[in-house]
Amino acid sequence: MSFYDLSIYDPAGNPINMSDFNGKAVLIVNTATKCGLTPQFDGLESLYQKYKDQGLIVLGFPCNQFLSQSPESNETVVEVCRINHGVTFPLTEKIDVNGADTHPIFVYLKKKLGGMLGSTIKWNFTKFLIAPDGKPYKRFSPKTEPEDLEADIIEVLKSIHNA
Repeated sequence: MSFYDLSIYDPAGNPINMSDFNGKAVLIVNTATKCGLTPQFDGLESLYQKYKDQGLIVLGFPCNQFLSQSPESNETVVEVCRINHGVTFPLTEKIDVNGADTHPIFVYLKKKLGGMLGSTIKWNFTKFLIAPDGKPYKRFSPKTEPEDLEADIIEVLKSIHNA
């Protein structure tokens, strides 16, 4: 199985196929709207705006597993993120990133890029950068600020422009 074999639904129930992002750099982030790290939405949006025309996709995966810090419904999460943080990058349906109901995308990512706690997601705003060839490139901790990802994003985007 590859990254491009995976899919998820957006908050409205429409499918998002990872194969649609073939040839693009994808930054996957488990997000929350009521977390001390929530201001990272602003930095993620800045990265998206700066690099989307060069092939970067930021994809937010709302998750309510950490102290119920993403209490919105699928129906309201997009509006909350847009109004409170100016988010224009795509969001998915709410998912689990740990436990028996872990979404297959996070099963795959945790297997390919284990973290300090092995295959467990430690907290909101864990980030995974996927290279344009679909290979998981790097995992970043929740406390890694979005602007600190820029060098790695530039590096994976080079492969698009050198192809």
